[in-house]
Amino acid sequence: MRHDLPGRETGTPALYPGHGTLVESSLNHPCRRRPRWLKVSGIVAVALLVAVVAFGGYWLWRLQSNISTSALGAGGVRTEGPVDDSKDRLQILVLGSDTRSGKNGQYGSAADSSGYGQSDVMMLLDISADNNHVNVVSFPRDLLVDVPACRDRATNQDHAARPGVMINSAMADAGIGCAVDTVNKLTGLEVDHFMMADFNAVKELSNTVGGVDVCVDSAVNDPDSGLRLPKGTSQVQGEQALAFLRTRHAFANGGDLGRIKAQQSFLASLTRKLKADGTLGDPQKVLGIADTMTKNLTVDDGLASVPTMLTLAGRLKNIDPAKVNFITAPTVPAASDPNRLSLDEPAASNLFAALRRSPDLSQPAPSSDAPAEASSAPAAPAYDKALQPVTVANGTNLPGRSSEIGALLTGAGFTKLARIQAQPRPQTMVYYGAGFADVASDVAALFGLPPASVQQVAGVHGVQLYAGQDFAAGAKPSAPASNADGAVSQTANDQTCQATSQGG
Repeated sequence: MRHDLPGRETGTPALYPGHGTLVESSLNHPCRRRPRWLKVSGIVAVALLVAVVAFGGYWLWRLQSNISTSALGAGGVRTEGPVDDSKDRLQILVLGSDTRSGKNGQYGSAADSSGYGQSDVMMLLDISADNNHVNVVSFPRDLLVDVPACRDRATNQDHAARPGVMINSAMADAGIGCAVDTVNKLTGLEVDHFMMADFNAVKELSNTVGGVDVCVDSAVNDPDSGLRLPKGTSQVQGEQALAFLRTRHAFANGGDLGRIKAQQSFLASLTRKLKADGTLGDPQKVLGIADTMTKNLTVDDGLASVPTMLTLAGRLKNIDPAKVNFITAPTVPAASDPNRLSLDEPAASNLFAALRRSPDLSQPAPSSDAPAEASSAPAAPAYDKALQPVTVANGTNLPGRSSEIGALLTGAGFTKLARIQAQPRPQTMVYYGAGFADVASDVAALFGLPPASVQQVAGVHGVQLYAGQDFAAGAKPSAPASNADGAVSQTANDQTCQATSQGG
């Protein structure tokens, strides 16, 4: 009996569905050779794949090797955990160093900067989790602040706290981490990353993007910075771009606030150009910018990877320029030195409180900064009101206003009063000396002032109610804005023309 396979005979149906019938000898045909063109195409495809992988590997190696790093902090206490750079709200401190080392030697000698260098540009970049809001808060280099105790992570050397010094000196002794800790202390926010660039970064970036448009309301010829511009709009790059950002004498009154406005306008123009050109969505252009920046940047360890930087670029590429807010921290001339600045309170505290609550500055201020409602049965103070020294400083710019305000205090039981004439100021503050915090708090509550309006100040005896122009009438100062209205000087969508100084 034969045991032939089913379907082996000619025309016999196969037992495998879909296979039709097997024809005699059909399983014995010789293998056909692949066409030559198919072999060549396969080799080309493999070669292209290898080339792409090698190209990507080269750029990853190149960019990664460019990056310089430094510690994020200098001993300051952090209460927040690590962030997810792809989806969390981010605060990035952007610093411009005045170091004269390396390629920057042409702008002066090492004597023109000290230690790690000084941060002559300091901006806090705040990006919302949904990428719909970006705030860029500038801090003037002349702002006097209290720098906390810092440890230099590179040398493990400790540096004592320094009260009332220029903010740009925070990183000179203990490194960039000390500047981060200083901004954290000043704002109540916690910086997640930092980027520090030098003079060369500005020149090379402006060349890479093909120049940035700037505008001045009259011709500028500043021999100190080398800036030379005709009236109207010009395109600057290289040395002229750096001169536009560095000049202190060409804009406004020749101070740092005028320079900050020019820096904000430059960044707004750069943002518009990158958006219009689609640069952040073009991998080749992004690589060019990344190569330029990584060669001239120092970042924290958390930001020191190419994938992280590309993630950040991906978040920024679709942001509406009209939602990029440029803000300067509110300041007034410092009482100790009119050539320096101090925070204008309570405007600065209101701004920082609004930022702590939300990156959307159109939202109301946090309720925690509002005065607490009086209870139905307030506790009796642990002191005799009639014995507490209280001074009314008249900064309302209205003669006799201190008598009217003094009468309100007397009616509330504070009868040990003095009155002085003071320089006009916009908003009312309560200052107090050591041991009078509870009295100051009660005086502030009497006039409906928030906690941010109360400060301890050396040299004040007892309590001083410094009445501002918001207290020109009535029994209480006019209510401050509940949000940061007026804080935004411009957006990235605004095309502004810089006011030049008379000597420009």
